[in-house]
Amino acid sequence: MRRPVRVREVRRAGDRLTVETDDGTWSARYVISATGTWECPYVPDIPGREQFAGRQLHTVHYTSPEDFRGQRVVVVGGGNSAAQILAEVSRVAEATWVTLRPPQLMPDDVNGRVLFGVATRKASGGAGGGVSDRGDIVMVPSVREGRDRGILHARPVFARLTARGVRWADGAAEACDAVIWCTGFRPNLTHLAPLLPGSRRGKVAIEGTRSVDEPRLYLLGYGDWTGSALATLVGAGRTAKATVADIAARLRGSP
Repeated sequence: MRRPVRVREVRRAGDRLTVETDDGTWSARYVISATGTWECPYVPDIPGREQFAGRQLHTVHYTSPEDFRGQRVVVVGGGNSAAQILAEVSRVAEATWVTLRPPQLMPDDVNGRVLFGVATRKASGGAGGGVSDRGDIVMVPSVREGRDRGILHARPVFARLTARGVRWADGAAEACDAVIWCTGFRPNLTHLAPLLPGSRRGKVAIEGTRSVDEPRLYLLGYGDWTGSALATLVGAGRTAKATVADIAARLRGSP
């Protein structure tokens, strides 16, 4: 293990792959790419973003509700991050919540232990146990408190930003000082561009976790398309073990 190291690119070199980094170059028979999504926050290309005179930030840059005290804030997104940030910001600011579709709140008794069990059953091919997909909102204490204050009411996503705020398709408008984009992330695959030009779009063809177009490359941890229940330790661990076992078998000559 070497750290900290930044990989610049992975490219073909005969029967091997070359990994070029800021700390040297490695030659490998197989490469596992597991760079995740945190460095690629996604903000939808909604008209007027460049015209808005207020502050715009993504979940990854959010630090404290105190940054928005006394302001008018629009929180965009229907997942856990949006609900938790809304619950915090709404204590010190006038907050509006907008989502692409109506948010789904989980029952109060669904916690991390329950979700762990659900992910395990799904990864094993079993039923989900009545709990919805990952996009549903877990009622952590801050979100329950926000619900009790009556702030968990979302409006449909607006059609555009204006210089002073947001505007819906029906012409309704709302002024705001800040927009917080809780709109997720995209896979960080720029280092794979020399191998797979299509990777710049954030998704590549795989069988299991193995690249279809470059069979010496495996991808882990970029979303459900690289394995089930990867937002949990059990899901990520199971997929990683299967990937390593497959590579080990190929190195022995018996895939």
